[in-house]
Amino acid sequence: MLRSLKRWLAIIAGSLMIAIGINYFLIPFSILDGGIIGIALIAKYLWGAKVGLTMIVCSIPIFMLAWFRYRPYFYLSFPGMLISSLFTDALYPSLYYFTYYVKLSPLMSAAIGGIFMGGGLGVMLRYETSTGGTDLVAKFIADYYLVNVGFTIFIIDGMIVTLGGMLFSAETFLLSVVTIFVGGIVTGLCCLNRNTLHSGPPAGHRRFG
Repeated sequence: MLRSLKRWLAIIAGSLMIAIGINYFLIPFSILDGGIIGIALIAKYLWGAKVGLTMIVCSIPIFMLAWFRYRPYFYLSFPGMLISSLFTDALYPSLYYFTYYVKLSPLMSAAIGGIFMGGGLGVMLRYETSTGGTDLVAKFIADYYLVNVGFTIFIIDGMIVTLGGMLFSAETFLLSVVTIFVGGIVTGLCCLNRNTLHSGPPAGHRRFG
């Protein structure tokens, strides 16, 4: 029971960090992330879609796949995806006040955003949960074509960020690379020695959404 409580606390804390990173540091400068969050941000910048709601909609096919093919992934990732999505849309109205009082350069915002995004996922991963996302798709592609899952994830994230750079600007692409790079480092630091505490997350998990 204590382990379950810690997991739920990790989901709440990690989801809040991810929501802060998205709203306060990525959105103001049209910065992207990888995975489902990156797709949701592209929809936000193009059509004004709600990021959290888009994350949920885009995750539905993936979680349907998880339900039938990898049930543990569903149970361990669905709460993180849902809560982080709800937090993201709940915090969005406060963006105006944050940007009014806090002035950051685009590069600084990208780096800090990466810290929050990476830290949020890292906290979740330490307690065997995450936000789900395209990792499962990458895992099945890797299994089917017998390629490395990490390489597959890299290709998927690269395609999303490159698409964003083509749709918006080279600055968006470069800032997004900074966010993903910093986020990856922070996630890794958060997960150091986690295997001595827990059995670890489902195969394929490494980043966000």
